Amino acid sequence: MSQRSGYKRGVPCWVDTWQGEAAAGFYTELFGWEAARGEYSMFRLRGRDVAGLGGEPVEPAAWTTYIQVDDADRAADAVTEAGGSLVRQPFDSLDGGRLAIAADPAGGVFAVWQLGEHSGAAVVNEPGAWAMSILSTPDPEAAKAFYGAVFGWETESFGPATMFRLPGFVGGEPQQPVPRDVVAVMMQGDAAAWTPDFWVHGADAVATHACELGGSVLMPPSDTGVGRTAVLADPAGAVFSVSKVV
Repeated sequence: MSQRSGYKRGVPCWVDTWQGEAAAGFYTELFGWEAARGEYSMFRLRGRDVAGLGGEPVEPAAWTTYIQVDDADRAADAVTEAGGSLVRQPFDSLDGGRLAIAADPAGGVFAVWQLGEHSGAAVVNEPGAWAMSILSTPDPEAAKAFYGAVFGWETESFGPATMFRLPGFVGGEPQQPVPRDVVAVMMQGDAAAWTPDFWVHGADAVATHACELGGSVLMPPSDTGVGRTAVLADPAGAVFSVSKVV
């Protein structure tokens, strides 16, 4: 299911970063993406949307994960009722949809998106595309309760990680090492943040190339039991990871 034409409620559906023109050169060179420029630019793989690039830099530079909802206003209310906060109140998006920028109780920022004409990432789970986002949080128990209340996510331990699962959802790839209703992963960490993971042909080569392009390696490539992963930052400091899945 590497090509997608839509998502369902409670499923992460898109990632983007707001940092202007310089990021386009870095990511097109690193992942082999094309960049369709506009007021809001699309990164594309084989002509299909894989991620977004906002035109006005936001500090600090970061990647944002978008989670599909049926009603952005109701989702925003659910966020605050569950103990989270709104970074930006619901507003109309360029595609005719509606979204809000939110934070969980520990401060992990994400977006809720009521889709309009755009249907989210059209290529996922293959080299050069986004596969899944990882939540780092100092309080996993609070995160379990929050995301369960807002999106109906359930949890299951997976080694040192926790899988967020959405019963009834079928995503991912048949050969993947985790159930296909997994929508996100959680790890305990010092600070709360959502980080996108992009699949690549080789994590070591991509980490080296990122440095050549002005980025940095925050965690060198290492074996995880399901593949090989490195945590990187682009030249503006936005954090992401790359994985070669076994």
